[in-house]
Amino acid sequence: MESSLVMYEAVDGVAVLTLNHPAKRNALSRSMLESLREHLRRIAAQPDVRAVIIRAVGPAFSAGHDLRELVGGTAEDAEALFALCTEVMEGIRTLPKPVIAQVHAVATAAGCQLAASCDLVVAAEEATFATPGVRIGLFCTTPGVALVRAVGQKKAMEMLLTGLPISAREAERAGLVNRVVSADRLDHETRSLAQQIITASAYTLGIGKRAFYDQVSLDRPRAYEVAERVMVENTLARDAQEGMQAFLEKRPPKWKR
Repeated sequence: MESSLVMYEAVDGVAVLTLNHPAKRNALSRSMLESLREHLRRIAAQPDVRAVIIRAVGPAFSAGHDLRELVGGTAEDAEALFALCTEVMEGIRTLPKPVIAQVHAVATAAGCQLAASCDLVVAAEEATFATPGVRIGLFCTTPGVALVRAVGQKKAMEMLLTGLPISAREAERAGLVNRVVSADRLDHETRSLAQQIITASAYTLGIGKRAFYDQVSLDRPRAYEVAERVMVENTLARDAQEGMQAFLEKRPPKWKR
């Protein structure tokens, strides 16, 4: 595995994963996906890392799968690749730390899926998002799983059926992007958002993220059942007790971790 495909750094509690294959437009090849998977596994076990930023260098955030790995292969090859991709996307969702996509340029197909799988997305004004597989005969079905959970059915189907890109501003209006900023402010604004988030308790961020995704696809009564159970668990936790006591005593909380 080419570890240099994804660069890693950690500063002040925030891990930054940088897709680093600009010559291939940061295509999500098997090697790239394997590297992302290994980094996510390590980060999950690092208590000092409280949040994650996924960014990229070069002319694209990610152009999606490397089509050379899909042409002429067997069913087993395709199954393995798409299973690996799903494992990475679900690894982001289940990671007990917030993950922010920092999108500076085009994010297409599985690259759009990668952005949509993150908890938050900060995009440069020049960034675009697309699921263009339909134009080459390969419908973006797996990217659609993450996309529809971000933008809703009508917008997702428009993107999937036409393959046309949408701007960062349109993506923001659709719910795929949280913030759109100028390119020269992208890195600063993304890191500032991460730093703002990690002032909270790591335990609270983890339990809150898990509960959010557990309940979001449920009907309202079942969602409240899940939420109530988690609220009880959270209330009794050391950090919640400390936080509430600190609020009542008008002092800063001292988190366990």
